[in-house]
Amino acid sequence: MNESLVTLQGWLGSDVTVRQAGDSAVATFRLGCTPRRYSKKTESWVDGETQWYSVNAWRALAEHCAASLRRGDPVVLLGRLNAEVWTNKAGIEVSSLSVDATFVGHDLNRGTSQFTKMPRPQQAGAPAAGERREEVEPSTSGERSAA
Repeated sequence: MNESLVTLQGWLGSDVTVRQAGDSAVATFRLGCTPRRYSKKTESWVDGETQWYSVNAWRALAEHCAASLRRGDPVVLLGRLNAEVWTNKAGIEVSSLSVDATFVGHDLNRGTSQFTKMPRPQQAGAPAAGERREEVEPSTSGERSAA
């Protein structure tokens, strides 16, 4: 697979919205990334032009983003970059960048955050928490013995 993975650091430009896409939840938000450079000429920091990305997070990540992120939050994310070219209503060809997020978190250089671990949903056939699964080992006599 040839995918363009990117790491972005920026600020949420919108609140997170969640919708259903088939059986999966998808969260969408905008992320603004403004490069900052030091200018020796003026001996000061100068902001570059802000680049805006539409971000999609799927399934459990979608729900966690909706519960954790708010407009204006500093965020770091890793995801797959998608370049889309489309024609708007005026007939002009427009390109936009979107990211399918794989990992999302608060930028801890900008403040603190509190983590809450979510329990995993139990899968069919998996032992419950604290339950011991019986393992079967083959024996040479053709009988099975439980370990």
